[in-house]
Amino acid sequence: MFLSSISLKNIRKHIDTKIEFSNKLNYIVGGNGVGKTTILESIYYLCTTKGCVTSTDSESVKIGEDGFRIEGNFSGITNDNVQVNYSQMENRKVYILNNKKVARYSTVIGRFPVVLLSPADHSITQGYPAERRRFVDSVISQASKTYLNLLIEYNRILKQRTLLLNRIREDGSKDLGELNAWNEKLVDTGAEIIMKRKNFITEFEYYVSSSYLKILSDKEKPQIHYYFLDGRCEDDLKNCFKLILDQKQEDEIWRGTNLVGPHRDDFILNINGISLKSYGSQGQHKTFQTALRFAEFFYLKDKTGVAPIFLLDDVFGELDAERAAAISNCLATVGQAFITLTDFGNMSFLKIGEYDRVIKISAEGKIAYA
Repeated sequence: MFLSSISLKNIRKHIDTKIEFSNKLNYIVGGNGVGKTTILESIYYLCTTKGCVTSTDSESVKIGEDGFRIEGNFSGITNDNVQVNYSQMENRKVYILNNKKVARYSTVIGRFPVVLLSPADHSITQGYPAERRRFVDSVISQASKTYLNLLIEYNRILKQRTLLLNRIREDGSKDLGELNAWNEKLVDTGAEIIMKRKNFITEFEYYVSSSYLKILSDKEKPQIHYYFLDGRCEDDLKNCFKLILDQKQEDEIWRGTNLVGPHRDDFILNINGISLKSYGSQGQHKTFQTALRFAEFFYLKDKTGVAPIFLLDDVFGELDAERAAAISNCLATVGQAFITLTDFGNMSFLKIGEYDRVIKISAEGKIAYA
């Protein structure tokens, strides 16, 4: 599967942009602020129904316009036309696949697998647990509809249980029969998510180690430890889950929030047994982030049988020459990739292949192929 072309209308600086892509490496080159990242975000919209830079669709609309339109054509086993239309006035986004409106966005996830490596990935290794959970959940969800549906159901349970906890607090009710029923649902669905995450980490560590080895030889050993349910439930998962819920019941009612479950878990990242978050250098953080994304690529490729589209936004500028050259060599082993650069200066390690494409964007937003 690869994206053969894209058309952008009124999305940030792109008024009416059309680009034809290679099914290999596509280098998107231009100065700061000309719209390179917007092209990657538009591809991400086509693959996932949502953007990857801004938190709301309205922020992507060109100033002075009502909405934006993205259209892309995918080629491969099947040929698919995708359109994403957003109206600011109606506050409405429509995702159209092969001329049919998609009612549930979740059905799109995994159809066009995509991996994004960007400076924002620092939040995975340096940020809060929610960022690491988001990374893990996004990888598994692209490979497994079952897991995605579990997450949707679990979030529904959390929402309903939060409403109930607040109602019990406000009413001072002593009848906890309804809460116990929601506790059962929380435990059953939550325990299944935890088991799938555990199995995923067991598999995924191999891909991370392999990717890390390609980038940094055998100088360092990356590790991922899944820390769930306060580290108290290695055995007899469901009963342990229920026990912790019982112990925190009064606190949950008093706070009106869910304090126990996989929505509070973390993934501890280590190098040679030492905490990356606490002691890692900036170079180690960037290498680990890069290894995670290459691991995601090869994991999804093996699980889905389809090579994901790989998006790399301003990656090489933050790396030393040795690591940058290693990553460049790794790119030769992927399928279609999109790499943004300001220029090719000091990047002699990049080797432009016969079927690769260099796409230049001028300050005026004009597209030229080199």
